[in-house]
Amino acid sequence: MPIESVESRRLYRQIADQINRLIDSGEYPAGGRLPSERLLATQLSVSRPTLREALIALEVEGRVEIRGGAGVFVLERQDASSFEAQPLAFSMKVSALPPPGPFEVLYARDLVEPEVAALAAKHATPELIADLARTLGEMVCCSADDPKHLEYDHQFHFSLAEATGNGALVKTMQTLWSMRLAPLYIRMEDHFHTEAIWQRLIIEHREILEAVKRGDAKAARTAMHRHLKNARARFVSTWQEN
Repeated sequence: MPIESVESRRLYRQIADQINRLIDSGEYPAGGRLPSERLLATQLSVSRPTLREALIALEVEGRVEIRGGAGVFVLERQDASSFEAQPLAFSMKVSALPPPGPFEVLYARDLVEPEVAALAAKHATPELIADLARTLGEMVCCSADDPKHLEYDHQFHFSLAEATGNGALVKTMQTLWSMRLAPLYIRMEDHFHTEAIWQRLIIEHREILEAVKRGDAKAARTAMHRHLKNARARFVSTWQEN
């Protein structure tokens, strides 16, 4: 079964489905190694970040295993129900689009969260600023390996939304973070999360907090945008391949 070109405007899900079909056809047998990320991206005519989302999706579904420094290996088919994402806690109209990938979520966050940070700088009360400072302190005392690091990260961003005083923005942040906590995003992050990156994240959050404390909306907006831009850069950094 030959590899077919995928239009770049299409989502990672179509790429994952095509690789799935190639695996099912025996093109890539269980136990075998997929072609390198660079070669697959060229054959599929897609960017490497888009291909990476597809590979992470397949890993979440139990079709492949990504081994740092060794490559991506095909697994024996398992029960797909074991890998289903948890449903959101609230009812939503079902979209015809595939679930958003990490890069889509980061793009959406970058449209919203810099303005959230700017509004927080204008409207944050001393109590909410104290909440942000406490959460940052928890982050400082937490290691990258501690599962609570994600909880503290979420609390910091949620407290910023509360500091705006805008209930609609709080709800928007809840929705964005429910997507940020999806299995695909978490698995992508797991491949790049290290202690050094966690310490860099703490510095980025401190820069946001300092701008909010000063009431400097422009600086808060810039610091949040830089934080999310760096998050995307970390996701497109090269993972080790032989």
